[in-house]
Amino acid sequence: MPGHGHSHGEGGCEHDHDHTPESDLASSYSLYLKIDTEKVTCLNESTEESGKHVFKPWDKRMDKEKFVESDADEELLFNIPFTGNVKLKGIILIGGEDDTHPNKMRLFKNRANMTFDDISADADQEFELHPDTQGVVEYNPKVVRFSSVHHLTIHFPSNFGADNTKVYYIGLKGDFTEAHRHEVTICTYEARAMPQDHKANAFDGVNHQIS
Repeated sequence: MPGHGHSHGEGGCEHDHDHTPESDLASSYSLYLKIDTEKVTCLNESTEESGKHVFKPWDKRMDKEKFVESDADEELLFNIPFTGNVKLKGIILIGGEDDTHPNKMRLFKNRANMTFDDISADADQEFELHPDTQGVVEYNPKVVRFSSVHHLTIHFPSNFGADNTKVYYIGLKGDFTEAHRHEVTICTYEARAMPQDHKANAFDGVNHQIS
């Protein structure tokens, strides 16, 4: 069955009327496989651990059995660590019915374990959201800004007027590269191998290796 997408960028919306095959969308929106799911947190969720379940396969996006709903007010704050580095290109959100759908989305790059005390900081990008219960609206982060993401924070500050916010699905599209964790070990070894009287060179070696 063909899909029909609308693309929304910054400073207005662009409508993409090309019909994209479901198989292509399923392949594109597979970054959920690269999320360190056990470490995902969702602050202000009414049911503990429910926030993890909105990151699911494309063909399960309409599954209404699993969702997250806010508790004390309409805010939700997701901390999403990846298992490597991501170039984030697209986000699709399926929100709740009526006024429970989020009306704004704020993205923060590489700021791990954010809390509601931290969200007064400027977001790396913000989107005004449109009610979408079918997953047809795609939001496009600035690729240059989100080209090397190992941790993504998504803040939904408000909805369309309800007391609580509900989200069924968050789909992420982009490119993934494995993290090279061995580099730190190599750098440490090279630094220790340097003579004591060449400390400056040792640190240069570390910086070069990390970069």
